[in-house]
Amino acid sequence: MDIRELQAYGTFFMTIFLVVMLYGYIIYLYRSEKKGEKDYEKLGNIAIDDEIDSDPVNSSDPLPSDNKEQNK
Repeated sequence: MDIRELQAYGTFFMTIFLVVMLYGYIIYLYRSEKKGEKDYEKLGNIAIDDEIDSDPVNSSDPLPSDNKEQNK
C-alpha cells in the first residue's frame, strides 16, 4: 500500500465523515426550528434590517455585570 492509496482512503473517509456531520447539523437545525426553540427566519432578517434603531432580534436578559449595577 503506497502513499497515494492511503491518501485516497483518507479523502474518501473524510468526505463521508463531513457529509454525515453536515446532514446531522441540518437535521439539528430543522428539529430546533420545528420545536420552536429558534426562529431562523427572524435571524435571517438581520442582514436585511440592519438599521441602528431597529428592534433587537433576541430579547435576552441583561449581562451579569449590568445586574450587579442595578442591584446597588
